[in-house]
Amino acid sequence: MPRRTDYHFDRKSLTTDAIAGVTVAVVALPLALGFGITSGMSPAAGLTTAIIAGFLAAVFGGSNYQVSGPTGAMTVVLLPIIHTYGVRAIPLLGLIAGVMVIAMAIFRFGAIINRVPWAVVEGFTVGIACVIALQQLPLAFGITKAEGDRSLVVAWRTISNALHAQIQWQTLAVVALTLIVKFGYPPLSRKLHIRIHIPASFIAIVFSLVVVRIFSLSVNTIGDIPRSVGKWAGGDISIADMSHLLWPAFLIALLCAIESLLSARVADGLAHVSKEHHYSPNRELLGQGLATATSSIFGGMPATGAIARTSVNVRAHARTRVASVIHAIVLLFVAFVAAPWVSQIPAAAIAGVLLGTSYRILNPTSLRESLRTTKSEAAVLIVTAVSTLAIDLIWGIGIGICLYFIVKKSKRA
Repeated sequence: MPRRTDYHFDRKSLTTDAIAGVTVAVVALPLALGFGITSGMSPAAGLTTAIIAGFLAAVFGGSNYQVSGPTGAMTVVLLPIIHTYGVRAIPLLGLIAGVMVIAMAIFRFGAIINRVPWAVVEGFTVGIACVIALQQLPLAFGITKAEGDRSLVVAWRTISNALHAQIQWQTLAVVALTLIVKFGYPPLSRKLHIRIHIPASFIAIVFSLVVVRIFSLSVNTIGDIPRSVGKWAGGDISIADMSHLLWPAFLIALLCAIESLLSARVADGLAHVSKEHHYSPNRELLGQGLATATSSIFGGMPATGAIARTSVNVRAHARTRVASVIHAIVLLFVAFVAAPWVSQIPAAAIAGVLLGTSYRILNPTSLRESLRTTKSEAAVLIVTAVSTLAIDLIWGIGIGICLYFIVKKSKRA
């Protein structure tokens, strides 16, 4: 449970955490909106998840640096489920998954899940990055997503539909502009010695929005965002649907546990945390379970720890979980005050930001180094990535772990 030692209420720490929290919120906003759209729900659902899950996981979780919310990995799992059962299944689905994650915490499964081999984790991350990139094709081409629930199939059909239809050159231009600004701003800011840190994703979206307005470009926007957060959706829960949702809920719970513990582990490494102050895996599972269950029955979706936002939090010099709490509060302010402005953001700009995010997650430099290790570990990484992309995330992890132990056993023999 939360304890006073989780926080440092001195002036310096609070100032640092406040700056980090605002920084993460600026990064989280376009990602939350984008993942809400990509999942098949809505921008409002993504924002609701970032606020509710981000707050609860920060307070009840086991990491001082973790930032939680909607993630690309979770949208990959949710997309086929929503395609089959519809959005109305999410409240019950998230509630069941949240209870499962809490049960993992109670029975202390955190230490077990935390031992997933690093080669499998790397392959899983590569697969996620590729899937997130493919999910942006409908927004990038300005067309409706093709039918299907497999990423590769949907991507192929989307490209085919785009080629047969009239290509929206203005939409593609906004995507390209967003990517250029996102990757061009950081080196430019260093060259100009700009000391105020403003996330590149935020700059890219604002710049694209201004260009679209000045030149009156014909592009789709993300649409209206209701000025309400935490809308009760528990009325859609029907116990009769439980038998159909147990397996999908288990997949969500497993993904929630694995991705959250991975993100917390990465955060401790980035922050150079000493062993005695490492995150608590079982407490982290408790926080994520509460976050997923509550978010889902109040209009959001299942959530996990977000590696990209967590790394931004660490790099912004966050010292305690107050930074994650402030990130949720800032997003709540956006939902109530700035929703009309946010609704005008071009959907193509969101696609550009998420394409850039997928590239960051892929991390080509780190990937090349990983592939230069032993052939067996490189094989595990590649097979896990391909399985994640071609089948789904859970199968990708399962196949990767099995291959890892087969290779390890053959080495011993």
